[in-house]
Amino acid sequence: MEYSIDSFLRPAPSLAIVVPCYNEEEALPISVPALLEELESLNQAGLVTPESCLVLVDDGSRDATWQTISRLHERDPRIRGIKLAHNRGHQNALLCGLMWTLRQGFEATISIDADLQDDVKAMSDMIRQYREGCEVVYGVRSSRETDTGFKRGTAQTYYKLLSRMGVEAVYNSADYRMMGRAALEALSEYQEVNLFLRGIVPSLGFKTGTVEYARAERVAGESKYPLKKMIALAVDGITSFSIKPMQVITVVGLISLFIALIMLIYTIISVCTGHAVAGWGSIMVSIWLVGGFLILSVGVTGEYVGKAYMESKHRPRYIIEEELR
Repeated sequence: MEYSIDSFLRPAPSLAIVVPCYNEEEALPISVPALLEELESLNQAGLVTPESCLVLVDDGSRDATWQTISRLHERDPRIRGIKLAHNRGHQNALLCGLMWTLRQGFEATISIDADLQDDVKAMSDMIRQYREGCEVVYGVRSSRETDTGFKRGTAQTYYKLLSRMGVEAVYNSADYRMMGRAALEALSEYQEVNLFLRGIVPSLGFKTGTVEYARAERVAGESKYPLKKMIALAVDGITSFSIKPMQVITVVGLISLFIALIMLIYTIISVCTGHAVAGWGSIMVSIWLVGGFLILSVGVTGEYVGKAYMESKHRPRYIIEEELR
């Protein structure tokens, strides 16, 4: 009996492409046709089933994003729409779309942003790796040539910091990824409010793969991740997965006590030798050192206490106001 390579592969899955949207009325008329074209290409190649669709999640946009989604849905039934009752942030909007596709019974999901900076052509390789047994496939940037020097340097530093803090994160990978149904079911067990999917998904386990692609410029509109939001996401990524900052504070505290002891000995010697005035600068440095450390300690501790407070409320991470099926 002869066997073909296809006989050892998973069957073509029903695919849902999840796109979180916030104030994307300018980008959607450009990105949606490109995504639908790629979806049709995957269907024609036999990589996905005809039931595959595009899911647009409106994260409480203040412009005409929902009206744009509604018009696109009327033109093409493959477009589904989810409107959140309030802006809950990119990670919650993305999670909403992922959990919605899980409830609808889709076998595979690809998440991608609406700005088309991520290469849609990489989806075919993601699906091929899924059929070969991968449950999670990450889209990984092949380079950061389109970034500014500042953004490139801070991104590299951040990934290294995450690794030092014990956070599992895929280098140069954001939220462009493919997840199978088993991975989504495991993700649904995570009930935390402080979401950092870039750290949660790698911690799920399962067989994973990567697909490299070149990141392009944004097709329209403005970036929804200015420096302030990038810093907030970075802090969430560290404090949601690691208590090492608290351990660092302990170490710094011990070092401060050691320095204080040295300064005390220095002060005693200065008094005994009649050069007490010379120690004034050292004392001031010590005061500023200890004061700065105390303020930093309170800030870091407050960050963890605040997260514990939010988790204890058990509030819903998002509320769906309307759906277009």
